[in-house]
Amino acid sequence: MIHLKKNIKRRILNGHPWIYNNEIDKIEKGIKKGDIVSIFYEKTFVGKGYYNPDSMIVVRLLTKKNEVINKDFFKTKILKALNYRKIFFSSLEAARIIFGESDGIPGLIVDKFANYLVIQINTYGINKYRNDILECLIEILSPSGIYEKDDEKNASKEGFDPVNGWVYKTGPELIDFKINHINFVAEINGQKTGFFLDQRINARQLINFSEDKKVIDLFCYSGNFGLHALKGGAKHVTFVDYSQRALELTEINLKNNNISKDRYDLINANAFDYLRMLDNSGTLYDLTLIDPPSLAKSRKSKISALNGYKELNLRAMKITKNEGFLCTSSCTQIIYPDDFEKMLFEAAENTNKRLKKIYTGIQSYDHPVDTSIFETNYLKNFIFFVENNFNY
Repeated sequence: MIHLKKNIKRRILNGHPWIYNNEIDKIEKGIKKGDIVSIFYEKTFVGKGYYNPDSMIVVRLLTKKNEVINKDFFKTKILKALNYRKIFFSSLEAARIIFGESDGIPGLIVDKFANYLVIQINTYGINKYRNDILECLIEILSPSGIYEKDDEKNASKEGFDPVNGWVYKTGPELIDFKINHINFVAEINGQKTGFFLDQRINARQLINFSEDKKVIDLFCYSGNFGLHALKGGAKHVTFVDYSQRALELTEINLKNNNISKDRYDLINANAFDYLRMLDNSGTLYDLTLIDPPSLAKSRKSKISALNGYKELNLRAMKITKNEGFLCTSSCTQIIYPDDFEKMLFEAAENTNKRLKKIYTGIQSYDHPVDTSIFETNYLKNFIFFVENNFNY
């Protein structure tokens, strides 16, 4: 058993599953790394979770019930998560099946592409139950193959050996799947689990604003936003990414959707530098799309990240035509929605632009935000109608 201090923050009692070392009053003898432990606050049972004294987060809670943690426990959790997704998606051809803490299994990510699964284990405690979890996924989903892609940095911090390879049957390096009736590939050796499913609903919104538009898709990765713009009838899309491999994936997706080569360009460039060049040349677009990677991992970098977002969005506004559209995102969890929106309006002031917000988005339903776990709320997306201030 582990006993919490009397002055702990209410977040644990309200359902937050992370317990730090400075919140623990007493750890009973004999508890080993990876063990399931019962947590008490004074005489009140709080829940059960797995223990790792080598991690910043010493205990991650799995349940608030006094129940046995075994294969059946994980099977119940996975079935519950799957049934939740079925409420929102008529087809689960592509979906995040398990989203860590939001689905009550902190340390586990499971993405489904067609009939293949890509999983990521991020903690020692979940790695200990790896075989049980794999068996549950096979029994419930009958996949054609399961690829495990653990993050090496997380594995090193947590103290387990990461796996990167097929752990059940085998499959292709590029998995074909559809989202919103558009053909995509997930590259299992690419970024994260191979595709960013969290933007699927936000990208779909672009279909409403893209007809006959000249579009630029910055930080395009495999072209999700730009392809949705083309689906909406965009006249031309310029895809920009620093990674040549990302552009190769984009081209594969363009070809798989029979997009004519005269409707797109692929530009291998740093987005910040490319925006400066476009601004200096006076090049303008009807629709500007920005979806950068996270600009900060710790709170110490928050101000720097906001400055980076401001420069990026300021320059994006400059290359957006009067009465054009700007679609901009942030996946930096420590940048809260209010912070991001305030920064955007400051950037608009600095560029003499007026923004009319026409869409506010977060991550897709298969990446649920649990209001008791603020870390699950990370993605911000806005679409603005952009006007020159002198029009008023």
